[in-house]
Amino acid sequence: IAQFSRRGDASPHKWVMWHAEDEGSGGIVPYQYKKASFVNGLQWAIGLEIFLLSGDPWRLFFTTDHPNGAPFTRYPDLLHLLMDYDFRMACLAELDPEIMELTLLKDLKQEFSLYDIAIMTRAAPAKLLGLNDRGHLQPGALADIAVYHEQDDKAAMFRKAQWVFKNGQLIIERGEFVKRQFGQTMTVKPHFDRQIETTVKDYFDRFYSMKLSNYGVQDDLLFDQPERFSAINL
Repeated sequence: IAQFSRRGDASPHKWVMWHAEDEGSGGIVPYQYKKASFVNGLQWAIGLEIFLLSGDPWRLFFTTDHPNGAPFTRYPDLLHLLMDYDFRMACLAELDPEIMELTLLKDLKQEFSLYDIAIMTRAAPAKLLGLNDRGHLQPGALADIAVYHEQDDKAAMFRKAQWVFKNGQLIIERGEFVKRQFGQTMTVKPHFDRQIETTVKDYFDRFYSMKLSNYGVQDDLLFDQPERFSAINL
């Protein structure tokens, strides 16, 4: 409903909607964020405020709401904003002047360190997910390592790593790809009361034209290449 009601905002002026048995509907409404838009500028400021006011990088997880928000290709620019107060103010000055008065950004002079960024983008997510073999450089870790040349322009620095190791294998050397290394797909196998399946199946049989079994993913399909999958038991 929300996407349909905002279809007039599509830029370019094309949109698509569908209705399916997914507890609702889906659709694509392309949206271009603009500096001249007061709402877009305020969204930008609020996102930065949340990070800068948190006070603890271990409780932050740097992700995007893609495809509804910024794509991961803009990570370097976002990290630059968090690490450089003067750069934030220069960007803020290009927006609607009223935004300056409605946000706290001018008073939030904190600048994230490279250590803070490493926690927020590596160590904290690994800890949250219970992945003890990554997110750190201690013995036994998988050695997923990115090395950067220090630069004042943090966006440029993060946009091109000089060395990257994946599972200890050199992938990028002096900024150039030297080897393609496939990662792994992580799956979660949580424990639950199997009796709930009867209740859910009865619901599907009463209200859906599709069966509950249509939604399952068999192990033989998921693990057709076992070496590329890891399971986490919860």
